[in-house]
Amino acid sequence: MKMRGVLLVSFFMLVSLILAGCLKGEQTFEKIDVPEESVIYEDEEMEEDETVGEDEAGGVQESEETVLREIYLFDADGFVVPQKLELPKTESVALTTLQYMVKNGPVTELLPNGFQAVLPQDTEILGVNLKEDGTLIIDFSEEFANYEVKDEVKILEAITHTMTQFDNIERIKIWINGEELNEMPVNGTPISSGYSPEKGINVYLDGKPNIHTSKAVTVYYPKQYHEQFYFVPVTQYFDAKDENIYESVVSALLKGPSFGIETVQVFNDGTELIEEPNLEEGVLELVFNEAVLKDREKAMIADDVMETLVKTLTSLEEVEAVDVKVVDREVIVSESGTTYDRPVQMSDLDPKEKM
Repeated sequence: MKMRGVLLVSFFMLVSLILAGCLKGEQTFEKIDVPEESVIYEDEEMEEDETVGEDEAGGVQESEETVLREIYLFDADGFVVPQKLELPKTESVALTTLQYMVKNGPVTELLPNGFQAVLPQDTEILGVNLKEDGTLIIDFSEEFANYEVKDEVKILEAITHTMTQFDNIERIKIWINGEELNEMPVNGTPISSGYSPEKGINVYLDGKPNIHTSKAVTVYYPKQYHEQFYFVPVTQYFDAKDENIYESVVSALLKGPSFGIETVQVFNDGTELIEEPNLEEGVLELVFNEAVLKDREKAMIADDVMETLVKTLTSLEEVEAVDVKVVDREVIVSESGTTYDRPVQMSDLDPKEKM
């Protein structure tokens, strides 16, 4: 009987140790990756032999193949802007993309002139985990907190807009060394419920807009730095009671920003809308005067004008495509001679826009 009692005690001690180890394992965040069933990329043609594992240092092994990814960076004036870069094609898409957002990291040789990565130098991505509700948890090393106060919201915007380009990711949550953050570590920006694109980007507040009577719209302003042409997304507030908010947005594009940002004016002088914009079944119709044309004889509209209009207006949830028309012209054409005989989506202007 005594021997049987000893065996029973030993058995229960062993079970307790196993359970303690399991509970401890559930609380750690040492190794997290995006579950295979949660697809956050659209590389539909990826073959099994293209998947990669991890190297000895814990990073992602790089493939010789590359894929075009959109990463949000700081431009020369400190605005958060998207740039498309050729990144290695790997299995852990989220992890690789984040690694290319670290200053003095692998992105350095790819950066356009005047642009900077947004994550502090030496920041490590310890893990990523995509939840069923679309929340991407990102666990950073403690170096993540080494940024200036003025950059706190910009860093949140850059990470959020970079990661939500992927299917199934709707918001991000940030952890540091396995600990969830309720607020950002430097200036205390609240992030307990996560951070989503609805918060805006490069937000411009003209006075104090009434959130009940105003609508946030991201306007894309063309900009050029040396040879680099790109768009600066700026979230502005427009009067939601306006009978035609689309007219107000187009007017903002025609006038250009009224705050401190040097942009390229792609619209010709005298360009104006002839009729009120009309939205029907997701298609927004815009009718301009002839001044909008780059070449009146050919009825040619500049590609930059078309992209500015479509990129901005389709950022509105209810607008799926834009039908640009010119008064007294049956059809208009692009600079390459393509006829705009149907409403235009961003994918028509840039097939790789949607990944």
